[in-house]
Amino acid sequence: MSIVEVRVPNVGESVAEVTLSQWLKPNGAFVKQDEPICEFESDKATLELPAEASGKLIHVAQEGDDLEIGALVAKIDTSVQAEDTSSPGPEQLTTSEAPNPTTESAPTTTAPSSYASGHPSPAAAKILREANIDPKEVQGSGKDGRITKEDALKAVANQKQTPTPEPSSSTPEPTPSTASDTVQQPFSRNERRKKMSRMRRTIAARLVSAKNQTAMLTTFNEIDMRGVIELRKKYQEQFVKKYGIKLGFMSIFAKACAKALMEMPDVNAFIEGNEIVYHDYVDISIAIATPTGLVVPPVRNVESLHFADIERKIKELADKARAGKLTIEEMQGGTFTITNGGVFGSLMSTPILNEPQSAILGMHAIKERPVVVDGQIVVRPMMYVALSYDHRIIDGATSVTFLVRIKELVEDPTKLLLDI
Repeated sequence: MSIVEVRVPNVGESVAEVTLSQWLKPNGAFVKQDEPICEFESDKATLELPAEASGKLIHVAQEGDDLEIGALVAKIDTSVQAEDTSSPGPEQLTTSEAPNPTTESAPTTTAPSSYASGHPSPAAAKILREANIDPKEVQGSGKDGRITKEDALKAVANQKQTPTPEPSSSTPEPTPSTASDTVQQPFSRNERRKKMSRMRRTIAARLVSAKNQTAMLTTFNEIDMRGVIELRKKYQEQFVKKYGIKLGFMSIFAKACAKALMEMPDVNAFIEGNEIVYHDYVDISIAIATPTGLVVPPVRNVESLHFADIERKIKELADKARAGKLTIEEMQGGTFTITNGGVFGSLMSTPILNEPQSAILGMHAIKERPVVVDGQIVVRPMMYVALSYDHRIIDGATSVTFLVRIKELVEDPTKLLLDI
């Protein structure tokens, strides 16, 4: 018997441990070389582990296990061939095994073409579970018919578009609940426990580290968004026609931040030991919410990109993040972060630093408010902005000046276009 050991591969410089989130092939199944056998969840991404040889799969680790790089995951018995795992044909049956023609044969069931067929990925399973959708009702488009995250999102969208049928007059009245049911439902004492995902644990650890290891402080300001709104309204159609993508608020803020960061290098630096590391470029990490947690992939060299290039890159990263397809390389780096809680309705917040970076800008919801302009009370679309920064490297005067510079550039976007 020839056994091939399958171990956790090296998935990135900063990744020391992964979680076995799901087996894609059952124990004892015949697998082909390079066929995905399980899924790992690392700190930053989800990845599949291919079989290193063809043969019978023997599980060693269990779903939910935390495994170090190099740990044994499974074994493959290469002496077993595909036909060895199949059921014997009629010509292979002995006399004692042959079915009795006088006896009624038991009904047989046809095995599915693939174990993955109709089986959702972890991200897809979570989406379907939250939307109360049976995976059996979803057609999988992934490998071997597996239900991907995109399939789950489409199923949820279709469910929302499908109108709820009106109850017919023939529908029987619901049976009145008993007294005990009425009491138990609103006063439930049930508790549930669920293991935190690796990404959630990593996020938790980094947020606590940022609070404990930095001298974090937050300063606030407000921005009149009228100029940007009018700019987008006036040129949006021409912008889309020329570049094939809409001009959003994020690219304008990213470009404003890049300009201010190049002018104030302390905000674009970080502390490493007893040294300060300065960057002569601006890589802005964009906070993206996904079903498994918040990710912050960077858009690189924002100071040199056009608005359309920034919009395209943000869209590309967001699509990959929500589909769980970001690579380790796409998640690494960043010299500054922008997070936009306004898309969820947040009016004001104090964002937490994305270590080792020294500052993060928080955007918020745009609300019409009365403000005083030239001695007159007028109604303007206003946004609160927050800058959290590491006071060890960034002085209060620098942080306030930086945020005022952002306000100045966004309120008069012509300065961005003229680079003044």
